Amino acid sequence: MTLYFEDEGDLKLDLPCEELARTVIEAVLDYEKCPYEAEVSLLLTMNPEIQEMNAQFREIDKATDVLSFPMIDYEKAGQFGFLEEADDCFHPETGELMLGDIVISKEKVLTQAEEYGHTITREYAFLIAHSMLHLLGYDHIDEPERLEMESKQADILNQLNIIR
Repeated sequence: MTLYFEDEGDLKLDLPCEELARTVIEAVLDYEKCPYEAEVSLLLTMNPEIQEMNAQFREIDKATDVLSFPMIDYEKAGQFGFLEEADDCFHPETGELMLGDIVISKEKVLTQAEEYGHTITREYAFLIAHSMLHLLGYDHIDEPERLEMESKQADILNQLNIIR
């Protein structure tokens, strides 16, 4: 698995951010039984920068905790069979499945951890797991989808022993 990791801004989370991200991403891929090696980009940034991206891409002019930019349009979330015919989803040099980009606000990690009463590690890991599920085609627009995503996120974090 290739992780392109970037951490911008003066605020630094007191975590092994890249290592933890890699662990969570691999756990999600294993949980979803992804049959391919994968490539993901992760940017840790600040509220003003994520607000600008949120306004540009979602037309919501406020800071958010995480943005997901999937590279693949899944026919059915978490189903990889159709990719056998989709050469454009794989990196031409590495052969890895290009899943997409994740952007996380470090300020939101800190404030939400406090707000929800859990550790910074748990909040950071949760946001990565949540975003990875988006990169694999899951969403939470309606109630059944939301419940499915919440269940998967909880299972993944429990398997990693990252609990509230």
